[in-house]
Amino acid sequence: MLIRNVQPSDLPPLLEIENIAFTSAEAATKKAFINRMETIPDTFIIMEENGVVIGYVNGPVISKAFITDDLFERTVPNPPKGGHQSILGIAVHPNYQRKGIASILLKKLEKIAAKGERLSITLTCRKELITFYEKNGYQNQGIADSHHAGVQWFNMIKQLKK
Repeated sequence: MLIRNVQPSDLPPLLEIENIAFTSAEAATKKAFINRMETIPDTFIIMEENGVVIGYVNGPVISKAFITDDLFERTVPNPPKGGHQSILGIAVHPNYQRKGIASILLKKLEKIAAKGERLSITLTCRKELITFYEKNGYQNQGIADSHHAGVQWFNMIKQLKK
């Protein structure tokens, strides 16, 4: 398996995985993916096996500890140092799930975040995923202010620096 930064040619398989992993209301649009690919390729990580994209994690560095809904529409470039690494999307193709791939992607993003002297990694998730993130060192900070896709989201955070 190979872990690398996103490339423009990754768009079709990324959209396929995104639309399998999330409802149509939750899924990032093609426009949002292109914006993230062009704006934050340093924190848009792909895992592939034998040349096939099987999973990804992406998100911009933000100034606040928690994700706001506007981040799902527009992404700005990451600052060189500081801030909080967000995760707007992480997904693994169903044929490759339950093999630790999502955890590997989280660890890779954590290494990138630490190198960039980020304070934390932050994300929102559905209730049923809280345990998964807790097993990866994240702490549940309660119900998020997010109303993205009309779903109840929970703020999860992993502190990197005090």
